[in-house]
Amino acid sequence: MTTHRRPAGAAARHRPWPLCRRCCGLALDMGSVRTRAWIAGQGVIVDAPTVTAPGTDGTYPIQRGAIVDPPGCARMLDRLLGHRLPRSTRPMVIVTAPVLDGVAYRTRARTAIDVLRPDSVLTVPSARCVAVAAEADMYRPLMVVDIGAHLTEAVLLCDGAVTDARRAPLGTGDLAGPTSPDQLTETVASMLTAMLRQDRTARAAAALRRGVLLAGGGALRPEITGRLTLRLAGPLRAPVRVVPAPHTAAVRGAARLLQAAHTHPSASGPFSPTAPLP
Repeated sequence: MTTHRRPAGAAARHRPWPLCRRCCGLALDMGSVRTRAWIAGQGVIVDAPTVTAPGTDGTYPIQRGAIVDPPGCARMLDRLLGHRLPRSTRPMVIVTAPVLDGVAYRTRARTAIDVLRPDSVLTVPSARCVAVAAEADMYRPLMVVDIGAHLTEAVLLCDGAVTDARRAPLGTGDLAGPTSPDQLTETVASMLTAMLRQDRTARAAAALRRGVLLAGGGALRPEITGRLTLRLAGPLRAPVRVVPAPHTAAVRGAARLLQAAHTHPSASGPFSPTAPLP
């Protein structure tokens, strides 16, 4: 990963948001059901349905954590954010991304975000953003479980980097159908058990002993958190820790990373999307 340095004395060019008038920052979390955005100096200003247009004519450009309609996603972002961003600046954008979607998600996300005229776009795994929002110690192995509306992820972080991950195309939005809270809970337990059995370094075991960090809309559902707490207290012996305001944890974590990136030594003029975050 390339580090871009700024010249000596350039630190004074950037001031903490919202005092810095040279640039604008945007943190973005696009889920299958809700899209949330944080703008520097304004906080979380968008928490809206992930649809291309309001009303019956809208379609869903993101499904099960995958961007299936980049142009539709772009129209949604323009509708929600185009009028909220200063026209005189080009924003630095950090967008959360499902861990296992890789290059396809990043490519489609950046294509959609182009409608906002970004100066730079950086994708960060949602699990890392959740850990940052929770102010978790990432120098030790950490297990993050994010239960969304249509996607559930279990991610093992070591030193802030993803070392293992599992996902299931299942979430709270499926509970209105044939899926029961017990099935969703068992899915999470199965993913964690598989990670534990396949780990040859004992880091997964250390993370589970420390406790599972639970985020997403599922963390607001007592029928999920209660069952999961009981299920993981059995063979896995893993306590469950719910992140404060778990449904907005990802965008809040992205916002904190964005603020750190804004004053990072690499941020001389345009922020480099290849520069490492603090």
